[in-house]
Amino acid sequence: MFLQLETLRLGLANLRLHMLRSILTSLGIILGVAAVIVMVSIGEGQKQSALRDIESLGATNTILRSERPPESSAMGSQSRSFVAAFGMTQVDFRRLQEFLPDVEAIVPLKAVGSEVSMHDQRMVAQAFGTTPQLKDVARLHVQPGGRYLTELDMELRRPVAVIGPAIARQLFPVSDPVGQRLRLDAQVLTIIGVLEPVGLSGGAGSALVGRDLNRDIHIPLSTAQLEFGDLVMRRESGSFSGEEVELSEIYLSARSTEDVIGIANRARRILETGHPRMRDVEIIVPWELLENVKRTTFAMNLLLTAIAAISLVVGGIGIMNIMLASVVERTREIGVRRALGATRKHIVSQFLVETGTISAVGGLLGIGLGVGLSLSLEPIVPWILSLPAFAGAVESGMGTFQTTITLWSIIVSFAVAAATGIIFGIYPAILASRQDPIVALRHD
Repeated sequence: MFLQLETLRLGLANLRLHMLRSILTSLGIILGVAAVIVMVSIGEGQKQSALRDIESLGATNTILRSERPPESSAMGSQSRSFVAAFGMTQVDFRRLQEFLPDVEAIVPLKAVGSEVSMHDQRMVAQAFGTTPQLKDVARLHVQPGGRYLTELDMELRRPVAVIGPAIARQLFPVSDPVGQRLRLDAQVLTIIGVLEPVGLSGGAGSALVGRDLNRDIHIPLSTAQLEFGDLVMRRESGSFSGEEVELSEIYLSARSTEDVIGIANRARRILETGHPRMRDVEIIVPWELLENVKRTTFAMNLLLTAIAAISLVVGGIGIMNIMLASVVERTREIGVRRALGATRKHIVSQFLVETGTISAVGGLLGIGLGVGLSLSLEPIVPWILSLPAFAGAVESGMGTFQTTITLWSIIVSFAVAAATGIIFGIYPAILASRQDPIVALRHD
């Protein structure tokens, strides 16, 4: 026990004697550990952000969406006036209700107007006629002081609307929107509520649904059918085009995530009856996308970790290089120790103490550096992207940046750093222990 403590003391004393060299030797380990932690935190943070966006759509939901087929778009570009009829119909909706009795809820959405005005202010938004069930199915929340659509609104066909937070900020920056009126195309609607932000602006969820959900307007489906009809007209540069769509989207809510894929497949077969090859209907399954994102980000984390681990290998090579030079430099010291009775095991232990200490201390410093950088990236990256030099160079969704520090990345990087120091220090230690004491004592 005394000999082991003495070996440890000698190893640490030698490191203190060459403090600058020890710090420079451990620099590769420090940067390697920090790189692993930062890379993993960036990958994990972006994964969590994408998963949160997708989960906002409802993990148990299947979204059926009407899509304009390519051939109708081509015909519209060759004609000064054109009306395209496509997408899901009320017949499709009733067929889904009939053949999917195990679905917890089936909620239709009907797109209507697109131009919203308040006095002299105008903006482009997307209004949907829907039912009160959408609030629970799509996990919507209404800000305090307002309410969502009710069955009575549906029965009386009231001209009321629930608006998204982006519309509220632009049209009512200083006043409470609830109770005020706005114009949707030619119809006047009374605002009864404002939705909470759903977090999909520019995110993964926004890409899935094809729009910013914070700019949506919800009105009773009965009001939409009465006041707007199925035809939506748009005028552009002397020509007009129209879309005749009965239902823009249908939400299918399953009772559990285990039923989602089966319901989506059955819905596809039902819709194929009236929509051959599904050219004008798209099926979005958030649960399936969740699993794909998890698999993709896991592979990406492994790749980022492997890239960052190269720095650990470089650090280990640096440790071996310095320790080999140290063996030559301390040949006479080794000879003296061997002449005084130190065994090869003692010499190996002394050198391994030095390399292990360098790698362990470097690992701890790397953990501190990596955690500090990961925490500082969240406020720094959005600030950098907001500078005029980056204006228009990045998408609006990059205004937010998230990092998530994981415990496993800290443990694994430190363990690898410690193992790297020991593994790369074994050869110099063995080489030192094999020095002939007589030859070592004669070394100048």
